[in-house]
Amino acid sequence: MEKIAVYPGSFDPVTNGHVDIAERGLKLFDKIIVAILDNPIKKCLFTIEERLEMLESSFENYPDITVEAFNGLLVDYAVSRNCIAILRGMRAVSDFEYEFQLALMNRKLKREVQTVFLMTSLRWIFTSSSIIKEAAQFGGDITSMVPPLVNKKLKEKFGIGS
Repeated sequence: MEKIAVYPGSFDPVTNGHVDIAERGLKLFDKIIVAILDNPIKKCLFTIEERLEMLESSFENYPDITVEAFNGLLVDYAVSRNCIAILRGMRAVSDFEYEFQLALMNRKLKREVQTVFLMTSLRWIFTSSSIIKEAAQFGGDITSMVPPLVNKKLKEKFGIGS
């Protein structure tokens, strides 16, 4: 049986830290579905279509990683896609409490879907989509922190010359 994991997030935008977690996840799973929750309540800089485009570009060289959008409960989506696990990245202790609560709720809802946490690699520990958006907005050089298309799209969004 193929071991498939779902790696959910808003990915607004995807960072090299996200890419790192997915790459490392492939050492544990046969396939990974990078899934964007279509949550109309959350205010995002990029549309679902833009985020899908950036994710597809970021993972174009990874045949075992697919990119999708979904709505509804994550565990229901995971079961519908034959996933055995939810893959989550954690940067710091501050992420733990929230992620632990989500993992417990998901386990309560669907015991057959496990949650697997990977610690972010040290080189990406300080990055988050929010911090990267803020730096980009004020002209900070984020080139080394995001995939090339993301860098381009952020400059376009904020009207910053290439």
